[in-house]
Amino acid sequence: MARHPSVIKRHRQSVNRRVRNVETKSKLRTLIKKARQAIDEKNAESISAQVRAVNKALSSAVSKGILKPNTASRWLSRIARSAHLARAS
Repeated sequence: MARHPSVIKRHRQSVNRRVRNVETKSKLRTLIKKARQAIDEKNAESISAQVRAVNKALSSAVSKGILKPNTASRWLSRIARSAHLARAS
């Protein structure tokens, strides 16, 4: 690695960002997993709460630049569609 102060700082920033991004994505995947479990169990109150939590987390990830907007929309759409079908049946 170069010894220039700006390069050292940029490297330090990139490491910190990566740690934060990995942590956020991990939490997001956990929320999605919990939502899918609620959908499989067909618990109406739990489904609503989990879908809202996923929506909030996805919006937060998009605003922080961790996910692209279309990716978040696609993930939320799939969860919402599954939740709707679970409630209907």
